[in-house]
Amino acid sequence: MFARRIAVIGTGYVGLTTGACLASLGHQVVCADIDPNKIDRLRRGEVDILEPGLPELVGEGMAAGRLEFVLGARHAVVRPDEPPVEVVFLCVPTPMGEGGAADLAAVRAVATEVRHLLPVGCVVVNKSTVPVGTAEATRKLLGRRDVSVVSNPEFLREGSAVHDFLHPDRIVVGSDAQDAAERVAALYAKLGAPTHLTDAASAEMVKYAANCFLAMKLSYVNALSELCERLGADVIEVTEGMGYDRRIGQTFLSPGPGWGGSCFPKDTRALLQIAEAVGMDFELVSASRRTNDRQRERVVDKVRAAVGGDVAGRRIGLLGLTFKAGTDDLRSSPALDVAALLRAEGAVLTGFDPACPVAVPGMTDAVTVTDDPLLVAKDASALVVLTEWPEFRTLDWAALGGVVDVPVVVDTRNLLDPDVLRRAGFAWIGLGRST
Repeated sequence: MFARRIAVIGTGYVGLTTGACLASLGHQVVCADIDPNKIDRLRRGEVDILEPGLPELVGEGMAAGRLEFVLGARHAVVRPDEPPVEVVFLCVPTPMGEGGAADLAAVRAVATEVRHLLPVGCVVVNKSTVPVGTAEATRKLLGRRDVSVVSNPEFLREGSAVHDFLHPDRIVVGSDAQDAAERVAALYAKLGAPTHLTDAASAEMVKYAANCFLAMKLSYVNALSELCERLGADVIEVTEGMGYDRRIGQTFLSPGPGWGGSCFPKDTRALLQIAEAVGMDFELVSASRRTNDRQRERVVDKVRAAVGGDVAGRRIGLLGLTFKAGTDDLRSSPALDVAALLRAEGAVLTGFDPACPVAVPGMTDAVTVTDDPLLVAKDASALVVLTEWPEFRTLDWAALGGVVDVPVVVDTRNLLDPDVLRRAGFAWIGLGRST
């Protein structure tokens, strides 16, 4: 494998993982960001993102001289005393904009900044999740016949991003310039993963198609859990029986308080906007979003019933605030959505999360955050498990039972062993299971 000189613009979740992992594969990588404080911290080897293995990869890349950090995209692209950069990855935010469409302001800003600085023959890679047609729009904005644009969507799960990058299910590369697509695909050759070369529009569509399918699968199992409750079936037994079918698989079959995070909410909304723009009503995705909203309400219904029908003035302890275990990401967290609904009904909320020991202004305002599970349980009328942290299984439930007001747990992740809870004196309420 030939080592390439690579610039990565953006050191967020995707950009930093991409840069550090490409450096670990032997490439020469320079990462850029517009935040001077973040660049200073990264130069000291300080990684703010909670991601297993990422701090170590950053440190190893810097120690080996294959990874460095600079302020500003132009300083990553123009390296006066070094050979020209060959590939530029755009890993900038594409948040949900007005009407649900992805906001491409950051993509356009970077492309505008570097278009006259790119070396001849350079390849620009859209790594961020972007609407179909963005590669073509970027190519036109660059206005460079000698520069190709490639779509190379990421499939990184928070909490396992380094593993996902280095052990991918597939590499998807799309471009209308075959040679450019092959050059980008070659960057990953050492991984030995299946590689799908296609056109740019199809590559851009793959990411939305995959994420929206997974969101629909989660909405399906959440609706299924409600049906199981009404019929007296056990959703755990049902999904295990389903999962042996290789056409279905075992993953994304766990009910919960709804899906969230930085991808599924905005990607489902973006796909609906994309479909609407061409006159299509993508009802499957719309229904999945409605089911997801309904799931939050269903969790609140369970909590309300657990405390006697009214949460107003009742102390409720929340176990888990992040959108899933293994990350400190609070964005679009279903746990916080449920908290907001409970708070709107007058509940007094205290929350504990292993990755969120203190309050985060603007995110956890509905909850008093503590780093002590006993304080979450103290005088609580109910405890609610909202994030699937394995640490919750090993809490001292007998001690928690000694300080609660009412020993009842609403386990929205079916995480805990009901027998363990019962021996500690708790009533246990799950999703889609007999109580």
